[in-house]
This record gives sequence, C-alpha cells and structure tokens, in this order.
Amino acid sequence: MIEIQKVTKYYGKMKALNNLNFKVAKGEILGFLGPNGAGKSTTMNIITGYTPSTEGTVKVCGLDILEKPREVKKHIGYLPEHNPLYTNMTVMEFLGFICELKLVEKKQIKNHLIHIMEQVDVADAGNRLIKNLSRGYRQRVGIAQSLVGSPEVLILDEPTVGLDPKQMIETRELIKNLGKEHTILFSSHILSEVKAVCDRVVIINRGEIIAAGNLDQLSRKLRNGSGLRVAIAGPGDKIEKIIWGVEGVCSVEADDSRDNGAVSYVIKSGRDIDVRESLCFALVKAGYPILELQFLDMSLEDIFIQLVSDEKEVNR
Repeated sequence: MIEIQKVTKYYGKMKALNNLNFKVAKGEILGFLGPNGAGKSTTMNIITGYTPSTEGTVKVCGLDILEKPREVKKHIGYLPEHNPLYTNMTVMEFLGFICELKLVEKKQIKNHLIHIMEQVDVADAGNRLIKNLSRGYRQRVGIAQSLVGSPEVLILDEPTVGLDPKQMIETRELIKNLGKEHTILFSSHILSEVKAVCDRVVIINRGEIIAAGNLDQLSRKLRNGSGLRVAIAGPGDKIEKIIWGVEGVCSVEADDSRDNGAVSYVIKSGRDIDVRESLCFALVKAGYPILELQFLDMSLEDIFIQLVSDEKEVNR
C-alpha cells in the first residue's frame, strides 16, 4: 500500500533523509520510530504530499505521489502531530467541513459522519464546541477527520501525545480496531504503545533507516547471546556451581528473593548457544528441580536504545 524507494530530502545543504527504502503492506500497522529530529515527520509529510522529496519515489496504492498527487491524497487519511482542529466549530461542523474538502458527496455526508463518529466514539459530542472537549476527545476528533472519505491508508503522527494513561489505552485500542480495515503508519515516542499496536517496526535515526522487522527478528539480530530466567529449588551455592559447569554459560546472576524455596537465576550464554538441554540434565542429575524456565528477549526499549547508541558511536 505504501512504497518508499530511495527517498532523499535536503533542506538547503542539510540532508534530512538519506536513501530511505521501506514498504507498508495492505492491512499492516507499521510502527515508525526514531529520536527527535530523526526524520519521521519529514517522511510522513513526503508520503502525504505535503512536501516533495528531493530524490526518490513514493507510491500509495500503486500511485506516484508526484505524478498523481490528488489521486494519492484520496487514499490517505492524515493526523499530524499537532492536531489540526478549528476549535470554534462543533464536532459535526468541523467534520462536515472536512467532508467538503475531501469532496464527499453531499447526500452521503450525514450517514458517513454518523458512522465515523460512532467508530471513534465521539457520537455524544457532535453538537459540542471542540474547544470545550477534553484532550482525549480532541484526539478522537483528529482521528475522525483522518477517516473522512474512507481512505485505505492512515498516517498517524504521535496520536497519543499529551494524553493521560486512560486516554492512551483507549486511543491504542481504537488504532488496533482501525487496523482491521486500514493500512496504518503509526509514529510514536511511546515504545510500549508501538509494541502493543504494531505488527512491525522501522527505526530511523539521522535520516537513515537503521533497523526494520518484527520485535522477535530484531531481538535475535541484536542480542549478543541467549538469556534464560530459571527458577530452581535447592541450595544457591551448589546450584550456581552446577550452572557455571555447563558449557556455553557466560554469566549467572541470582535473584535474592525466594518463592517456596526456589531461587531465580538469569543465565546468559554465547550467541547461538542453547544451554537448556545441558542445564536441565546437570540439574536433574544433581537432584535439583527446575520450577520455571523462560527465554529473555530484548524489549523494544532495549532494541531502540542499543540501535540509537550504536549509531552515536559510529558517528563520533
């Protein structure tokens, strides 16, 4: 649905984007991540036709944004970071105005707006002035305007910024539901939200893509070794000695807390070394039962911080 090929953007002599290449498939919710100034908003402005790229091509639903800008914009619903609301209008007046801008047929406007307002749960606020709405309701109205015209693609730039925890959860659930009917490019600084909502992520820094994939793929690619959390019943000093005796173990760290006599250990091994089988045999042979065993994957926060930190080291 969205295809970015060799996109570069200059502002004067400053290169804001450098040779970006990525795709967003039909029905996918893609998380678009990066630190402040990385080029996220510039990329989204290029996709929506708000600003042209210096080089490269952008296609939405198979249409080139430079060759057929009006056609492309019919397929896109856009919520910028700064929500574009006319606060002296009522919700219904504002959305009706957006319908006129998007050339929705007049005979369809009423039913179209009723459907959208129910979809984003602002139907009870249709006759209220936008300036009197809470921040959460305003964000919902912003998302509602992006749905006008039934676009196949939604581009949401920081849709939960400034919301309280309850409003963030509600907005997150709304975006997940919208993903059932729309292809979504979703930018956010709140990594827990991206993890909860998105199928895949693209991470950008200094105008370049530094990683792309689902969380499992990125975690396996970046971690230096495998990590396990294991709960074992028995005397700590003897158990640690057994763990250290397993080939491939690089580090052992015990949790001081005990649960029914069991101690939890975080065990790290070398890259691509799976110590589970050897560990289980060694502990069973010694008569110490394993009560819990799980892999420790990198969180999205860990992945993001490592990638951005690595980029800083490279550019020093």
